[in-house]
Amino acid sequence: PQQAPGPGPADQSGRVGQTGGRRYKLRARPAEFSAMGEYLETFSQKLGNIDRIAQRILKEQSEYLTELREYGTVYSSWAECEEELQRPLEGVAGCVATCCRALEDQSESMSQDFLPVLREYVLYIESMKNVLRKRDQTQAEYEGRLEAAVQRRQEERTPIPAEVEKCQDKVECFNADLKADWERWQSNKRHDFKQLLTGMADKNISYYEKVRGEEAEWRELRLTAQTW
Repeated sequence: PQQAPGPGPADQSGRVGQTGGRRYKLRARPAEFSAMGEYLETFSQKLGNIDRIAQRILKEQSEYLTELREYGTVYSSWAECEEELQRPLEGVAGCVATCCRALEDQSESMSQDFLPVLREYVLYIESMKNVLRKRDQTQAEYEGRLEAAVQRRQEERTPIPAEVEKCQDKVECFNADLKADWERWQSNKRHDFKQLLTGMADKNISYYEKVRGEEAEWRELRLTAQTW
């Protein structure tokens, strides 16, 4: 079945399903599935915000890295011209080079480890939204067929057709499978994001430890240069 254009995924009613040329309108999405839709919408927006912030951080890091490399080149060239200050100048250039490598590692981790996971989850959220829409279509079809069957039964005193019972079974199976998938996804999500955020924190700590170490060496070089 294909869904006709309608309200957003978090709406509880007004949905229209179409099967075999017939259109069925969903009366109301059950509260638990409505909550799923709202959660997916909110989570998707938050991931989008994080992605945009991460992109901005990467851009600023790239610009800073370019300036830092130029800065290191200046000190290396200067060291070649100043024989008496060659050692401290080369030391400063080495400190800058170490900071560059640390920043490169941090940026690479964000672009290759952090962002891909976010985008995979955004794609999965869209997949879950589609599953919810299909569930709504199945429920709308069942409700439409049941209503028509009840009306015919009242008018013609005919039994409820087997196809209605099949639709009911289909809805129940769809609901059970969706709930199981949802619980499994929530468990995996907690595990994945714990690893993701912990890994990012470790990378940041490692970066600042490297930079802090070079800062101490830089101060020592300054003191050395002052005694010359």
